[in-house]
Amino acid sequence: MFQLHCPHCAALRDEEEFSYAGQAYLVRPAQPEAASDDVWGDYLFKRANPKGWYWEQWQHTAGCRKVFAVKRNTATYEVAGTWTLDAGKPLYLADPDAAPQRDAQLALPTQGAAA
Repeated sequence: MFQLHCPHCAALRDEEEFSYAGQAYLVRPAQPEAASDDVWGDYLFKRANPKGWYWEQWQHTAGCRKVFAVKRNTATYEVAGTWTLDAGKPLYLADPDAAPQRDAQLALPTQGAAA
């Protein structure tokens, strides 16, 4: 078990008070109405699964119920920090540890006609 700090209510709590909300900062297809089934499938289901630092979203379900960004090491469970989604995005974009996560998204197809 590990502890997370909620940046919204400034509470340091056990992991049990939170719910994992997926990979942080996913890029939605630019033209959703023109996206093919393959593009939508990749957007909905394909995620990076690295061993090491990873940017995630968590929700403080037993507290303020707000979603926030977490940079966590998937091998050691070490938490580098937590931020509101707005405050964390520029850090995520500048973080060299997040490059594999960003690159995995860039490799996904981004256009195509609906099937």
